[in-house]
This record gives sequence, structure tokens and C-alpha cells, in this order.
Amino acid sequence: MQENTGQEHTGTVRVETTVDSREGAEEVARSVVGHRLAACAQVGGPITSFYRWEGSVQSDEEWTVVLKTAADRVDDLVAHLVETHPYDVPEIVAVPVTGGNPAYLTWVRDETRAGGPA
Repeated sequence: MQENTGQEHTGTVRVETTVDSREGAEEVARSVVGHRLAACAQVGGPITSFYRWEGSVQSDEEWTVVLKTAADRVDDLVAHLVETHPYDVPEIVAVPVTGGNPAYLTWVRDETRAGGPA
């Protein structure tokens, strides 16, 4: 059962992942935009991530990739990221966008369609 928060879903989603190098993050960004799985990808970093892996606490420098996509493209985007990501278990987190600039949100949805502007 979904909680009613009083906010409408805009049909757009913000997806985040992390990669171990700037070059790798830029490769992810180019790939998903090139395949029209995301309208926009932003690379930021470096950041330091702390996490538990194989029984011990790890820390690594990583780069964040923030992707904006249409809600109906999330499954294809996640599948592409899982297939092409350098990590065994990549972080991929999708959060629905509940507001924003309507013109931008329309652009995001339009750019993730085949046959849209190249």
C-alpha cells in the first residue's frame, strides 16, 4: 500500500549510482544518455564512501553519477547499468520526482524516447 503524501508523481525519476573513477563515471554518463536511457547525467566528486563489504568496513574514493529519466525507462536504465557497471553490486537508487520545472520535466521525458531529437 502506497502512502498518500499529497504530492503527484511527475513521470520522471532521479537515479543515482557511484563509480570508482572520474573516467568510469563519465563513461556511464555518456552511455546512458547515448542510449536514451537518461536525458541528463551529472558527474560529481570525488566523494568518500564508507560501507560494509565482505565482513569489514571499507572506504573508497568514488564519483557520483546522477541521472534524470522517465519513470517508464527506469527498468531499462537499471538493466543497462547492471550490465555495464564495473562493480559486482553497483549502487543504483531511483527516487520519483514529485515536483520541479514542468518544462524541464517534459524535456526529460521527451529525451528518453526513441526518435526524439538527436
